[in-house]
Amino acid sequence: MLPDSVDAVIALLATENYVCDRRLATALFLGLKLKRPLFLEGEPGVGKTELAKTLAAALHTALLRVQCYEGLDIAQTAYEWNIARQMVEIRIAEATQALHDDADRERLTHSLYSRQMLIERPLLQALTQPQSPVLLIDELDRADEPFDAFLLEVLAENQITIPEFGTVKADAPPITIITSNRTREIHDALKRRCLYHWVDFPSVERELEIVRLKAPGAADRLYVQVVEFVQRMRKLDLFKAPGVAETIDWTNALVALNAIRLDPATVHDTLGVLLKYQDDIVKLQSGDMAKLLDELRARALLDG
Repeated sequence: MLPDSVDAVIALLATENYVCDRRLATALFLGLKLKRPLFLEGEPGVGKTELAKTLAAALHTALLRVQCYEGLDIAQTAYEWNIARQMVEIRIAEATQALHDDADRERLTHSLYSRQMLIERPLLQALTQPQSPVLLIDELDRADEPFDAFLLEVLAENQITIPEFGTVKADAPPITIITSNRTREIHDALKRRCLYHWVDFPSVERELEIVRLKAPGAADRLYVQVVEFVQRMRKLDLFKAPGVAETIDWTNALVALNAIRLDPATVHDTLGVLLKYQDDIVKLQSGDMAKLLDELRARALLDG
């Protein structure tokens, strides 16, 4: 059963340890209530993909995922014909001399392009499930622009038209979540078919709550130090600021190293968990790291 209020959405996601702010919960509730796709943009690692995974788990329904990349096409995302099986049918017809007249050839053609010959990919699978699945179209900005146009029919009509077969329409429309890291602009026609929400980095308090849930085992002082350090790091001029996912990974790494507080040597040795670009690591190691630690020490976070 779908949640019947914004508070119910927050509570539902909390059952799977997903900390959802009220604005995002409102957008998700409206998407569910109005049966509209939800388009999420934001920096990498802020929980966009995780929201879809969590929602599927909380609703006990299937998660069907299209991971986008350059060159993605219909055969990889929607359907393709089972050519090998079609060839076998043709060979059998030829071997048994079953092609006597036009009617026989018509029947063969019909069987070659029947539903049984379709290989379903996630988009078509999402339209043929008995219970509404969660359809995740992940990192749409990585796909080529023509793919946006292909998605319009799926998003607007919950159907796919297959030229050789006909139209497949969903009996139980999928709950669709689209994510983008905004490496390119998504076509306006696609956005108009969705509800939109920008997923920002969380506040200190919310990130603390998330990290405590997702990275258990750290000392309370270490949680505070880690979150404060990462929050300050995001204000620096970095090529790629760390997301919440990196905060969680870093906390788990520090716990694995039996760290009980942040110190220059530990931070220096584990920056590769937080940052994925060498220029950013060098920038931190050349002075910004010491500055951030000094700021935390001034607030008595390191020595308190």
